[in-house]
Formats: sequence, structure tokens, C-alpha cells
Amino acid sequence: MTGSHKGLGAAIAIALAEAGANVGCHGRDPQPGHACDEIRALGKKTFYLAGDVADPKVCSDLIEKTADEFGSIDILVNNAGIIRRAPAAEHSIAYWNEVIAVDLTAVFRLSQLAGQQMIRRAHGGKIVNIASVLSFQGGVNVPGYAAAKGGVAQLTKALSNEWAAKKINVNAIAPGYMATDNTEALRNDAARSRQILERIPAGRWGEPRDLTGAAVFLCSSASDYVHGHILVIDGGWLAR
Repeated sequence: MTGSHKGLGAAIAIALAEAGANVGCHGRDPQPGHACDEIRALGKKTFYLAGDVADPKVCSDLIEKTADEFGSIDILVNNAGIIRRAPAAEHSIAYWNEVIAVDLTAVFRLSQLAGQQMIRRAHGGKIVNIASVLSFQGGVNVPGYAAAKGGVAQLTKALSNEWAAKKINVNAIAPGYMATDNTEALRNDAARSRQILERIPAGRWGEPRDLTGAAVFLCSSASDYVHGHILVIDGGWLAR
């Protein structure tokens, strides 16, 4: 479970443990977050690996450690992500490269490594990518993020086309506007926050708990015939 130090990732990691899974956690912060403690309290195995998934070695270390600790890797949730905000005309190539590396390239590399193990083991598995409503929309002042999340949606479909017959389900969750660190700047902007809330039929920002049911579904046998799907959880944003 990448990006599970806090926020959406921590909530999903804990929910998977509640559903019976052992969960390996990851984050950039060198210190584990609360998720590992809560997973252990549920009687499930866990570990925490710190590192930047933009580094290919961190990706391979994470997959290898999961297989070593638990005996196999059955589920991969690609949640780690960053966002960099600047108007397109001023959006630096450094911003672009950083976002693409974490939000798209790492998703491919982790999926590839986990998929290799799942194929070799011939028992299948579940891969869930965290996309975004910006997989469908362009957003404002986030060209790198929109491009990366659009890529995540297409990558999800591409991998599903190749791996569905191998009993590997590759799907994605596309959150709407969630109350996390990534949206702190928007929530602190009174005018922009009001504009966003006025468009969300549910009338509120999403919370990490809003994703947990979908994540457990896509990681469980209940979704065995769901392939290449992008499940939008946005309070009705896209329907507006």
C-alpha cells in the first residue's frame, strides 16, 4: 500500500486489515504513521518502508519486502502521489518531471513488478490504482497532475487488457475533492473552496473513509469479474 503514512492511504490500509489482509505500508516520511499501529492492533502483519517511489529501487524494494514478509504479494494499491500547482505558462519542467515520476511512472513500475510475481505464481491478484476526477477533466494550474492521472486511467485499462485472462484484476478509484494535504491550498482559499463546494451535489469535501469500501471491494473476490474499471467517488462532482 503505497502512500499510506496518512490520509487516503492510511485509511485504505487500515480498512484492508479490518477485512483480513496483512498490509505492508509505505511513505516518504522516515517515521511510520498511525496505520501500522492500528493494523497490528487488529492482529495482522505489517511493516513500514520509507522512500520516494520516484526512485526505481524503492519500488523494487517495496515489492520484494512484501513478498518476503508475507510469502507472496496478492494486492497492490498504488496510492502515493504528489501535486504541484502553477499556471501552465509558469509550470516548471522540474514540477512536471517530479509529478510524472511519482504519479505515473512509479505506478507502472510497481504494477509491473507486482504483476510479474502474480503471473509467476499463477494465482492472480488485485491491483488498484488511485486515479482522480482529473483523469477525466483538465483542472486548473495542475497540468502535470492532470496528465499523470489521465495516464493512470489509461494504464489501468492497458494492464487490464493484458492481465485479466491471468486472473489479475487491474482497476482504479478516482476520488473527487478530498480533504487531504494535497487539497489544503484549495481548502484554505475561501473563494475557490466555495466554488468547489457549490458544484459538489453532496455538499461537502470527501473524507478518507469515503474510499475504503470501494477499495476493499476492488481488492476482494467480490470484484473478480471487474476489470479495467475506474470507479469514481466524488460526491456527484462529475455528474453535475
